[in-house]
Amino acid sequence: MVALHGKVQRPSFDTWLRDTTGLSVDDSTLYVGAPNAFAVEWLEKRIYGVIEETVEASTGKALEIRFQVAQNGPLAIAFQSPAQVSPTHAVASSLLPTHDGVGLNPRFNFENFVVGKSNELAQAAARAVAREPGRTFNPLVIYSGVGLGKTHLVHAIGHVATACGMNVLYGTAERFTNEFIQSIQRGQTEDFRQKYRQVDVLLIDDIQFIAGKGQSQEAFFHTFNELHTANRQIVLTSDRPPKALTLMDDRLRSRFEGGLLVDIKTPELETRMAILNSKLEALGTYMPPDVLEFIARRVYKNVRELEGSLNRVLAYADLMSRPITAEMASQVLADILLETRRHAVPTEQVMTTVAAFYNIDLETLTGRRRDKHTAMARQVAMYLLKEASQRSFSEIGRLLGGRDHTTVIHGCSKVVQGMEGDSQLRADILAIQERLQQ
Repeated sequence: MVALHGKVQRPSFDTWLRDTTGLSVDDSTLYVGAPNAFAVEWLEKRIYGVIEETVEASTGKALEIRFQVAQNGPLAIAFQSPAQVSPTHAVASSLLPTHDGVGLNPRFNFENFVVGKSNELAQAAARAVAREPGRTFNPLVIYSGVGLGKTHLVHAIGHVATACGMNVLYGTAERFTNEFIQSIQRGQTEDFRQKYRQVDVLLIDDIQFIAGKGQSQEAFFHTFNELHTANRQIVLTSDRPPKALTLMDDRLRSRFEGGLLVDIKTPELETRMAILNSKLEALGTYMPPDVLEFIARRVYKNVRELEGSLNRVLAYADLMSRPITAEMASQVLADILLETRRHAVPTEQVMTTVAAFYNIDLETLTGRRRDKHTAMARQVAMYLLKEASQRSFSEIGRLLGGRDHTTVIHGCSKVVQGMEGDSQLRADILAIQERLQQ
């Protein structure tokens, strides 16, 4: 990966290579997994030769590279010599101590974690735990949907603790389960216990994985108790709050709830803009503000998808020598935007939210009143309905009292123009959008 990083431009590397995985290797072929079919096609067509040359330079063998859609297997293994790779490689290394912070991602630290209303409590709690492990909030449980920054904060805690000379162990609940099973099979249960209990800070991602797994839960229960009794810090992440982990042992769920529970919500527009600007700064590149806002407004489900969308637009512009425009971004992100529209806010909700914001009823919003206040509310509704759905101008006109499509086009244009110079209008629309995303 390091060798490839120097041969492929940063946006392309982040978009297409960072999430690839080495699946297996034999005497003649290296099998590489990519997250989706689109990535497989791009890798085969664009940088096959570069990867082939890099593999040969690293292994000393000319291997054929075959890409396929897959989700697991460390790419680092693929760049070892064939003699080093064996089916037991990952298993054998998994029981080695990692108390020096091995396994922590250097890209995930507090300095590059963008804070907003959606994550400020989780970030503050993580910093407090990093400053005083085992003294403030123990355990700390961070929960949220995928791609919102849980793992970033966990790694950031690990980096601070490691820098302070503490023994830190990071892993996933799946890894904990697999290593527990392996330790039983190999008669190494004592090694397993020592690995997870002789630490100052234990960081476990996706704790929901052990729910319903009786023996693994029992093993983690005793690990948790020993660490907690010794005032060793435990940090857990989950895709839902503990009370929603219905298959989790009651004893464990009770202990999780006895700590500090913090959630991370979907980032609001301002935070999404800040995340994209931070990413651009890290990449040392530029994107027109209108395109940046286009991405931030339309890709809002999680940070991972947001950053991936930015990388994809940058990579396309670089590889195709195209200027970065909102139209180009719309084409490049067509599949993501389509998926977003499938989960769009219902039109009725948009209309009722706008009416409530402007303190008028729905009948007034769709009626014939023309006073300035009502007219502005109606035009904002037109704009937001167009933003939030695939409805035509004519359909929006019908929703708003049977108005024709030219009236809707004019209303949308007036709002767009108004936002350029009217900070209050811009703030109002942002506030309405925040309500719609709650």
